[in-house]
Amino acid sequence: MENKDKSLKCASFFAGVGGIDVGFENKGYFTTVYANEIDQMASATFELNFNIKVDCRDINLVKNNEIPQFDIMLAGFPCQAFSVAGYRRGFNDEKGRGTLFFELIRIVRAKHPKVIFLENVKNLVGHDNGNTFRVILEYLMESGYFVKYQVLNAKDFGNIPQNRERIYIVAFRNKKSFQKFEFPKPIELVTKLSEVICFNKKVDEKFYYTKENCFFYEELLKNMHSSNTVYQWRRIYVRENKSDVCPTLTANMGTGGHNVPLVKTKYGIRKLTPRECFNLQGFPSYFKLPNVATTHLYKQAGNSVVVSVIERIAENIFQALK
Repeated sequence: MENKDKSLKCASFFAGVGGIDVGFENKGYFTTVYANEIDQMASATFELNFNIKVDCRDINLVKNNEIPQFDIMLAGFPCQAFSVAGYRRGFNDEKGRGTLFFELIRIVRAKHPKVIFLENVKNLVGHDNGNTFRVILEYLMESGYFVKYQVLNAKDFGNIPQNRERIYIVAFRNKKSFQKFEFPKPIELVTKLSEVICFNKKVDEKFYYTKENCFFYEELLKNMHSSNTVYQWRRIYVRENKSDVCPTLTANMGTGGHNVPLVKTKYGIRKLTPRECFNLQGFPSYFKLPNVATTHLYKQAGNSVVVSVIERIAENIFQALK
């Protein structure tokens, strides 16, 4: 980046490993000056890649005056409460994850950033017959913001071979900037699975399935025929993804079991490596992964965002602010 003093300052909440931050900083106009993430393992990955110390406190405990002034709020606020993969409890989530959105509103009303950028699961829109999403929009508008939102799929908007639909919400304090802003247009998917998955390379033995370590190995052998696509074990059957893309990566890849997508190679049947999962989220090759248990890395990848989609939205935000 040419001059960090002139760049727009970002504060990142529920920052994870920093996928949204990577997307914004890659454009050269933005710098993350503050990050909050309660998960210590994800924070360690963030700190490995950014030159700031992550605030690991519960966001409820972070006072407004402890956060530096910033221009853009970045937040992939917890989606388990709204996710199809979760229990869809939304604001009533017993762990309090649904109500964390209101902590963002508290900070917005204290700091008045120029832009709020939020990312969440597609299901947020329809959750509780649309009431959850209506409340979110109302709070943003009552806080003085003009709001646009759209569901974008990584394979159509990020040139990444993953079927991953997410809702992106962009709110501007300035009406002219809001009117100028548009979400990116679809682009052709030219990145092949073979560019992000090492089908022809031997990887660590621990990623391969054998009849000794896998009770459904015979089913895999019987049903996995192609060496250039991705499969999933769906509890009782093998599912082939025929559209030349990977299915949505989820955080529960990190819960052990067999949630990680599978590939057939000349070296055997194996699950994707953590690095391949980060590749499928559009992370650059220079993004560092810490030397920790693979379960943590799978969870971090599944919890993250598709960087290339974020980059395209960040570019349009910058142009709208100019």
